[in-house]
Amino acid sequence: MVGYFVGLLVLAILLLLMYAIRVLREYERAVVFFLGRFQTVKGPGLIIIIPIIQTMERVDLRTIVMDVPSQDVISRDNVSVKVNAVVYYRVINSQSAIINVEFYHEAVSQLAQTTLRSVLGKHELDEMLSERDKLNVDIQKILDEQTDAWGVKVTNVEIKHIDLDESMVRAIAQQAEAERARRAKVIHAEGEAQAALKLTEAANQLSQNPNAITLRYMQTMVDISSANNSSTIVFPLPLDLVEPLLKNRIDAK
Repeated sequence: MVGYFVGLLVLAILLLLMYAIRVLREYERAVVFFLGRFQTVKGPGLIIIIPIIQTMERVDLRTIVMDVPSQDVISRDNVSVKVNAVVYYRVINSQSAIINVEFYHEAVSQLAQTTLRSVLGKHELDEMLSERDKLNVDIQKILDEQTDAWGVKVTNVEIKHIDLDESMVRAIAQQAEAERARRAKVIHAEGEAQAALKLTEAANQLSQNPNAITLRYMQTMVDISSANNSSTIVFPLPLDLVEPLLKNRIDAK
């Protein structure tokens, strides 16, 4: 009988030692409570917890990658889209993460979903597609400010995908095509304006020297004669002969 009680006693001591001795990894911390009141934060390494009197909660200090589920967002220009994102955060204050919020991981997840909808709802669709980096920074700052009381640091937010309806995809494609056509017309008009300016400068330059007009006239004839399959016949007339005829005709009128 005595041996039986001794065996039970030894077993109880071993169980108490197993409960009392804890080993925490380098990235873990233990928030210790003494009779229900916060006492200290221990770890990493070997720690001892007094059974019944003390309790502990483990906290992981590594960066957590949390996927934000796809959210239905209505943009400022009344376009319905589905947006999902990823949030990177880590615990920097183990005491606040355990005492100030019940489940910090769930709290960050819900806050990220509501913040994603509220921030993107203030912007138009074009801004969502072209200014994604700016939106990432805005969401990250809002989350970081609101989770500071929980001992959580939000380090980065990335919008992964913006899902558009097929009708919106076609509308955006038509808009892009119209924009390209507009740019082509503007470039063509700018080219015509530059060509007209250069022709005006050339005409002013030629008018300063009559011989230059004659040389240009002869060069034009050479260009016409060198054309393939050309059947055009050009008879050059000196301007000195044509001018008196035109003057006499004008005087006759």
